[in-house]
Amino acid sequence: MVVGPTGSGKTELAIKLAKHYGAEIISTDSRQIYKGMAIGTAQPTPEERAAVPHHFVDELEPEVDFTCAMFERRALARLDALFAESRYAVAVGGSGLYIDALCNGLDEMPSRNIDVRYNLADRLYKEGLASLVAQLKELDPVYYEQIDRSNPVRVVRALEVCIVTGRPYSEQRRGNVAIRPFNIVKVGTDVPRVELYERINNRVKAMIDAGLEQEARALYPKRHLNSLQTVGYRELFDYFDGKMIRSDAIDLIKRNSRRYAKRQMTWFRRDESTGWFAPSDVDSFIKFIDARVAEAE
Repeated sequence: MVVGPTGSGKTELAIKLAKHYGAEIISTDSRQIYKGMAIGTAQPTPEERAAVPHHFVDELEPEVDFTCAMFERRALARLDALFAESRYAVAVGGSGLYIDALCNGLDEMPSRNIDVRYNLADRLYKEGLASLVAQLKELDPVYYEQIDRSNPVRVVRALEVCIVTGRPYSEQRRGNVAIRPFNIVKVGTDVPRVELYERINNRVKAMIDAGLEQEARALYPKRHLNSLQTVGYRELFDYFDGKMIRSDAIDLIKRNSRRYAKRQMTWFRRDESTGWFAPSDVDSFIKFIDARVAEAE
């Protein structure tokens, strides 16, 4: 399992590891699975996907509400098929909940309440995300500190559980670890913060140069979808709506991407079993993985 913040070189590393171990790649990114979003979600390029087969990349239309629970079920089934052909599989991504679902399983949560969800979605549209985030801070300050507060899907789901059950969402996340029929070794791409932020800024510029604005314009009619409540698109949608000028939207994408990377690192550093190395130090990753595999045997 390759983890790390956005822009830290996970994709390139995962491909090198997959080639070394004769493995295929499972994406644990909650947005790369959607079609038409290649630039904004930094999907592996066609050349990278030709070099190593990737799963859960460019598979679904943006209209599909692909939940974390759906990912867990499908990813486990896909892994069963992969392990029938190879001893190894490589998973890579930056979506903490998807990674936890794959490695540890999900807690049982209340079913979705359509009325509450519709009300929250209506408030999101009319009042903006900040209003919902403020309510989450009041109802569940513990989860407020953990969550990606720029992700409206996560905020709405947590609020929905709080409202429906009358209890904080964090109290219902028991953290029970599921037993998996495979061993898991976690490694992370370790990049100094100053370098990481520079990489993120350069990456956003490269995305703009590659046509992110045009991609966002094509998706603009679908801007209400959950799949498009994503850094990179939201800011450009606001620019299209006349809420800011283009240069400010690009600067905001950079800022929000940096903030997201910081929250990702806070999430990933919780797991002390993860081996952290510079993304270019492939040999150290391989030595760490091989040692953990030997210990498990």
